[in-house]
Amino acid sequence: MTAAWFTALVCVGAMGYAIQRGGTCMVAAVEEVLNARRAHRLAAMLEASLWVAGGLSLAQLFHLAGSMPPGFAASAWSVVGGALLGLGAWVNQACVFGAIARLGSGDWAYIATPIGFYAGCLSAQALFARPAAMALAHASPVEGSAALLAPLFVAYACWRLWPALALLRQPGRLQVLAQKVWSPHAATIVIGATFVITLLSAGPWAYTDVLANLARAQDRPGWLPLFLLATLYLGALLGGLTAGRWRSTRPASAKLLRCLGGGVLMAWGSLLIPGSNDGLILIGIPTLRPYAWLAFVSMFLVIALAMVMAGVRPRSRRRPAPAGP
Repeated sequence: MTAAWFTALVCVGAMGYAIQRGGTCMVAAVEEVLNARRAHRLAAMLEASLWVAGGLSLAQLFHLAGSMPPGFAASAWSVVGGALLGLGAWVNQACVFGAIARLGSGDWAYIATPIGFYAGCLSAQALFARPAAMALAHASPVEGSAALLAPLFVAYACWRLWPALALLRQPGRLQVLAQKVWSPHAATIVIGATFVITLLSAGPWAYTDVLANLARAQDRPGWLPLFLLATLYLGALLGGLTAGRWRSTRPASAKLLRCLGGGVLMAWGSLLIPGSNDGLILIGIPTLRPYAWLAFVSMFLVIALAMVMAGVRPRSRRRPAPAGP
């Protein structure tokens, strides 16, 4: 058990490091789609889900998987929760992943985001109620198709990792490889892979679930989830320091309030779905649960709508007409 906990702590620390170095954030992904007409960050997040799905397939095939995270029935609440999650991320100017990256860079205003998330979980029961999410009795399609998906994933993983392995064999290319590893696209592969190992060694874990469980007096987490939460932030801090991104920034009152309010809104959304951005990308989407896909799309669209209404406009691809003589 001690070895499993140590493995989980190392992997969660690596996850925090990768989140910070890769700049993983749903808000940044939407902004890239609107401004640059590219979906590199969005594709990177979905690739993290792909690596989780592949890792779970392998674990299922070799009988290494314990109890898989539960799925929930899709409903209108999934859409409403995703919308609140997106609105909260836009107010916060970072999703739950992005808040970790910002905090790891020394932007202390983002310490208010997990505080707001905790406060949102506390206040939700008094402010509104929804029918309890219906847990699905049937297994995930990923579990039922492990024999087919696992070999396909191994082939895909070899194809994705082969350029990096080839680069290692060339002298003096280690620094170039390090830069590639921490690109947004490749960093999310690290996030997906470390999450699978953490899940297998310590069970299903998402840092927003730890905050939600802290707010529920009848469902307080043990010591291990709290240690994992602290390790996640330490990993992000190490990522900021080693990348030269650490700039200790004194938080302004307005930014603190914005982060606090964004955390509250994201908490309300995650309770309605149920599951926050990390749970959707690393649990719901990889296990092909429809509620997670509905909430993810709703979150994306609301962030995009909020940005457009706030003045973010797509850049035109057309070149300006040449000036006259």
